[in-house]
Order: sequence, then structure tokens, then C-alpha cells
Amino acid sequence: MVSLYATTRYLPGLTYTGGIKSLLIGAVAFMLINFILVPLLKILFLPLNLLTLGLFAWIINVLALFALTTIISDFQLLPYNFPGANFFGISLPAIGLSTFWVAVVASFMIGIITHFLQWLAH
Repeated sequence: MVSLYATTRYLPGLTYTGGIKSLLIGAVAFMLINFILVPLLKILFLPLNLLTLGLFAWIINVLALFALTTIISDFQLLPYNFPGANFFGISLPAIGLSTFWVAVVASFMIGIITHFLQWLAH
């Protein structure tokens, strides 16, 4: 729930409506998708995942996020125009992200936040 909330706060391309109740329902649905659908997809796409040295697992996580937005109508993926940023001398240019790329970035952010929280717990 924390990773979904943080991602929706910092990436305007992933949004939800309905308040905390909808966020909780979305978190439970995303958890169920990750427990049921993601392992099936990983087994199904194992040869492709081996060929890409594990990079296809990221696409499976993007598919899980698309499944969330399909099942829970309160969550939406929207195109987003990133205005650009400067971090410690590193310049990121402005770019327009389609819904697919918003899903890729959101999946990456959710994964990073979740792994960090799991690391804190252990």
C-alpha cells in the first residue's frame, strides 16, 4: 500500500480516485495479482525470460500493473509529460511518456520502494 501511494504521489501518470478505501482495495488486488498471476506468467514466459537474462520479468511486472488498472477502475494509467530535472549536475531532459512508459516507470518505482521496505523489515 505504501509503495502504491508513494508512486501515485510522485508519478502523476498513475492515479487513483476514491481516497484511502480505494487505495486499500487496489493494494489488496495488486497483492493478489502478484501472488496468483505473476508466478503463472513467469512460468509461461520462462524461455523468453531466460533469453533476455531476466529482463522480461520486468515486463511481467508491467503486465501486473496493467491488470490492476483493468480490474480496479479507480486506478488509471495516463500519459505524462515529464518536465525535466537536474540532480547534482545530472540533467534529465523533458520527455512525453505514453501510458506504456508510465507503466514501466511506475513498475520500476513500485519495485524499488517495495524492495527497500522489505530490506528495512529484515
